[in-house]
Amino acid sequence: MAQLRDGFQSRIGFVLAAAGAAVGLGNIWGFPTQAANHGGGAFLLVYFIVIFLLALPALYTELYLGHQAQSNPVNALRQAWHEKAPKVGATAGYLGLSGAIIMLSFYSIVAGWMLAYSLEPISRALGFEQVSAFLQGDSMARNFVFTPLMLLLTASIILKGVKSGIEAWSRRLMPMLLMLLVALIGYIATLDGAAEGFSAYLKPDFAKITDPDLIIAAMGQAFFSLSLGVGCMMIYGSYLKPNENLPKLTLSVAALDTGVAFLAGLLIIPAVFVAQHNGVQVFQDGKLIGEGRLIFAVLPELFASMGAIGLWVGLTFFVLMSIASLTSTISSTEIPVSFLVENHGLERKTATWWVTLVIMLVASAIILNFEWMFALVISLFTQYQLPLMGLFYFITVGWMWKRGNQLRLECKGAHYWFAQYVRFVCPVLMTAVFLNVAMK
Repeated sequence: MAQLRDGFQSRIGFVLAAAGAAVGLGNIWGFPTQAANHGGGAFLLVYFIVIFLLALPALYTELYLGHQAQSNPVNALRQAWHEKAPKVGATAGYLGLSGAIIMLSFYSIVAGWMLAYSLEPISRALGFEQVSAFLQGDSMARNFVFTPLMLLLTASIILKGVKSGIEAWSRRLMPMLLMLLVALIGYIATLDGAAEGFSAYLKPDFAKITDPDLIIAAMGQAFFSLSLGVGCMMIYGSYLKPNENLPKLTLSVAALDTGVAFLAGLLIIPAVFVAQHNGVQVFQDGKLIGEGRLIFAVLPELFASMGAIGLWVGLTFFVLMSIASLTSTISSTEIPVSFLVENHGLERKTATWWVTLVIMLVASAIILNFEWMFALVISLFTQYQLPLMGLFYFITVGWMWKRGNQLRLECKGAHYWFAQYVRFVCPVLMTAVFLNVAMK
C-alpha cells in the first residue's frame, strides 16, 4: 500500500509544505502581539528556548507517528495503540479528523476575510467605492462569497495530489510569502515611528523573563505556531519516503516556521508604531491591540494614511496573509481527504469535493450563528483539542507504542535520552500548557 501512495519527491518540497502548514495567521498576527505584550526581546528569548524544549519534540513526535505508519492519522494512531487498545488510538484519530474539519470551517471564514481585504485596494484604485465598502464590510453576504472562494482555491490544489498539488504549490507560495514579508519589512523600516517599534520588539525587558505569564504565553504560542495537535504534520510525515532523516527535517521545518514568526514581528510591531505615530490608537489598557482589531482596523487605517503608496502596501500585506491562510488550509484539508481515500476507497477527486462540501456546511452554520458560535469554536479548538492531542501524541510514543517504535528500542546515545525526554518531561510541559490555556 505504501508504494501506491503519493508522496513528497524532494526534501525542500516537504520542508516548504510542512512549514507552510505551520505558518498561518497565528504566526503573523498572534506572535507579534504576544511578543509586544510580554517584554519584547525577553519573550523572544523564552519563545526560542520553548521551541527547543517543547515544540521541537512535539513536532518530531507527530511527524514520526505518520512517518512510521505511512498512513493517515486514524490508521497511524490505531497501529501505535495496537497492542494496548487499538480503539482508543482510532478514536483519537477520529477526534483529530473532526477537529481538522471544524478548524477548517472557522479558518476558511477568516481566510476569506484576508482574500476580500486583498482585493479591496484594487477596487478602490479602480474607483469602485461600493465594491470596496462591501469588501471591507463585516457582512454575512461577504462571508458567503469569500468562504467558498477560499475553499475552492484549497480544493483546486488538493485535487492534484501531494506531488503535483501540495508540494508544487508550496514551492511557489512559501518563497512568495517570504519575499513579500521581507519587502514589507524593508518599506515599513523607512517610516517615522518604526525605530520605536523595532526597539519594543527586540529590546529585552529582562525583569519579565521569569514572569509565569510570559513563560506560559511563550509555551502556548510555540505549540500553536507549529500547527501541532491537528494531524497536519502526521499526514505530511506519512508522505515522506521511509528512509528520510526525520530529525534533520524536523529541525528545518521548525527553523523556517520560527523564522517566519520572527519576521512577522519585525513587520507588525514597527507597523503599529508607525500607525501610532500617524495618530492611530494602537494601545488599550497598556496592551497592544491584538487579533482582529489589529489586522482589520489598525493596519488598514495605517495604509489609508500613506496615500497612494498605501494602496500597494495594503494589497501586498493582505496577499501575504492570504498565502499564509492558504498554505494552512491545504494541509488541514489533506487529513480528511487522505482518510476517505485510504480507509474508504474513494477517488481523490470525489473525496476532495465531499470534504469541501462538509466544511462549507459547517462554515455556513458558523456564519449564520456568528455571534456566539465563532468564538466558541475557536475556544474549544485552541484551548482544549490542540494541547490535549499534543499530550496524547507524547503518551502514545513514550508509553503505549512498543512494537515497531524505534525510539523505544534505543538503549544508549542521543536517541535513548531523547526518548526518555519525550516520556517523562514533555507530558509534564504539555500538561502545564493545557492547564494554563484551558483556565484562561
